[in-house]
Amino acid sequence: MALEKTWRWFGWDDPVTLKDIRQIGIEGIVTSLHTVPAGEAWKVEEINHVQSAAKEHGMHWSVVESLPVAEGIKIHSKEYDRLAENYCRSLRNIANCGIDTVCYNFMPVLDWARTHLHYKNERGGETMLFDYPTFAVFDVHILKREHAENDYPEHILQKADQLAGSMSEAEKEELAYNIIVVTQAFIHGSVGGGNDYKRRFLAYLDTYREIRTEQLRKNLSLFLRDILPVAEETGIRMCIHPDDPPFPLLGLPRIAGTADDFHSIFSQNNSSANALTFCTGSLSARTDNDVTEMARRFADKIHFIHLRNTAWLTPDSFYESGHLVGSVDMYSVMKILLEEQLRREKSDLAGKRMPFRSDHGIRILDDYSRAANPGYPLIGRLKGVAELDGLQTGIERALRRA
Repeated sequence: MALEKTWRWFGWDDPVTLKDIRQIGIEGIVTSLHTVPAGEAWKVEEINHVQSAAKEHGMHWSVVESLPVAEGIKIHSKEYDRLAENYCRSLRNIANCGIDTVCYNFMPVLDWARTHLHYKNERGGETMLFDYPTFAVFDVHILKREHAENDYPEHILQKADQLAGSMSEAEKEELAYNIIVVTQAFIHGSVGGGNDYKRRFLAYLDTYREIRTEQLRKNLSLFLRDILPVAEETGIRMCIHPDDPPFPLLGLPRIAGTADDFHSIFSQNNSSANALTFCTGSLSARTDNDVTEMARRFADKIHFIHLRNTAWLTPDSFYESGHLVGSVDMYSVMKILLEEQLRREKSDLAGKRMPFRSDHGIRILDDYSRAANPGYPLIGRLKGVAELDGLQTGIERALRRA
């Protein structure tokens, strides 16, 4: 009945090797073809290459994270038909290789956002933090997006003014580079590096000038209309990832962050392939989200799980607090997920597998001597796997006795 233990692996350049991952007790890897640009079709031989490497180390390719959705799909540009066809071709090739779960998101331009990548918690571990006034500094004072000040309440603008006045030019440059490049480059980021990265980022934002919330929802519906029949035909579950954080940024709409959002997504297309990546960390970054209730409400739609926790410093600032302790009642969430897993097993449902991974991690101990992508230290994530596996083992035994 236990959830399948998986680990996000960033390919051949990842300092955490497949040999390392196998020693941790992982069953399946979660990865992508990181060298294939968003919008291009994945080839069977490239998928097989990664899959064979996982098998050689006693694991399987469990989840594709992510098959990136090109910006041209999100804005439904003139290139939409070509991009959607490439996406469908990739799905068929993924399925032909025996992979049945795909994680994707529909976040405009920024895949995720943090303002501080080296925040020290009370025990001395290093984690990531999102501070709304600091993000306003980036948007209003550094990026200088047109009319950006209209998207922030007055108290945030006042704090941003004070922060901007206290920051050096080097600190401002680091903030912009972290948000636009460092946190995006290893996950099919749109912009990349270079001296003009801020200009190119603004150009991407400008493509959304006429797109508001309802239009982005319509564009997602059109995309799902075109790709879900292929997913159904090939047995793939398309698991949408919540927006991170789940509220509007940079004047861009966000459409996958609340219970109402997911109800809309699933009710507009009731395909069995239209599914959810349940990310407790992303969802808990809104204080009005009841993460436990969302797990209960959407349990039958959950086919991939990211487990981590957040804690709030102020009403405008949260940090990643590890896996068990924080604003998420991880015990209750895990119990709901394991009850759903048991229900699927008893019902002999197709697609009963529920893989989870310890999402992100606090940098501790030997992590300080290792290179890692932001949020993905080895020891911190290993600690998370151990904590979550211990939690599920206890709950699983209790459920079986019941």
